[in-house]
Amino acid sequence: MNELTDDIRYKAVIEKDPSFEGVFFLGVKTTGIFCRPTCTARKPLKENVEFFNNTKEAIINGYRPCKICNPLNKLNETPEYVIAIIEELNADPRLKFKDYDLLKKGIEPSKIRRWFLKNHGITFQGYQRMLRINTAFKKIQNGQAVTSTAYDSGYESLSGFGDSFKAIFGVSPRNGKLQQIIDITRIETPLGPMFACAVEQGICLLEFTDRKMLETQFKSLARMLNANIIQGKNHNFDLLEQQLREYFEGKRKEFTVPVFTPGTEFQRMVWHELQNIPYGSLRTYKEQASAIQKPKAVRAVATANGMNRIAIIIPCHRVIGSDGELTGYGGGIWRKKKLIELEQKFNI
Repeated sequence: MNELTDDIRYKAVIEKDPSFEGVFFLGVKTTGIFCRPTCTARKPLKENVEFFNNTKEAIINGYRPCKICNPLNKLNETPEYVIAIIEELNADPRLKFKDYDLLKKGIEPSKIRRWFLKNHGITFQGYQRMLRINTAFKKIQNGQAVTSTAYDSGYESLSGFGDSFKAIFGVSPRNGKLQQIIDITRIETPLGPMFACAVEQGICLLEFTDRKMLETQFKSLARMLNANIIQGKNHNFDLLEQQLREYFEGKRKEFTVPVFTPGTEFQRMVWHELQNIPYGSLRTYKEQASAIQKPKAVRAVATANGMNRIAIIIPCHRVIGSDGELTGYGGGIWRKKKLIELEQKFNI
């Protein structure tokens, strides 16, 4: 990675560049506060800032955390009140939280609406509808009658259930067995939240929520599997969350959670070889091309790496440029650097 000068850091602060999240923090000498590079507070003059590699350095030097960007919190961490609401909905998707219900819990409705729009791209009411329809879909797939499914899933009428079902799947509930869904959930990690998608066969997508090409990946995956991506539970998610937690704690070097990787024969060959790179090790794109016995296909290998939809588990972060530079990581170069450092730290 190129040397990170103060000029580069300050430019990132002025532009609120999210690709520098986690790379450095800035202390403002005139206020005694330290911030993330993306903080929305008024930007200080260059001569009034100093930079730190982590929050510990900033605190040791006498700075206190900013109340606007909360640099001590995990990046885009889910608030406790949202976690509690999601847990209730997962336990019983029939629940329908309205503004009155939220206010009784001490939650400002507009606040939770903004959070869901920002972090899930849908409204809070839309999120609840997706969970209900996902549950209903799976019951119909398992042979339960449409009428009992509708009322068991919290719908007050068959017509309302039918309209909701058709709005998402394009067909009536009675024809729902011909449809497919991809379950999606949001997972917290020390490097920021990730979206995980899964089908019966395994995890088919795992990406950081701020990846630039994420929407394109969603559309591509849905098209390949001829399925709708819908918020809901999947039996693969619990194991995924457990193994990711163990990985970041340095307690897991290999993943056993099933993965499902639709793609071309060449892409699947490249992705399979990525999983053969040992934990804590690095390879160049040229070495990857040689490993699949296609030494001249360096660019094609790099392209296939970039098309990998399952970050960390299929470890494309372990592939670097021939000059040793950290290049080509959809989750951001800073995350690639952090993942490499984590693995080398625990590769004892």
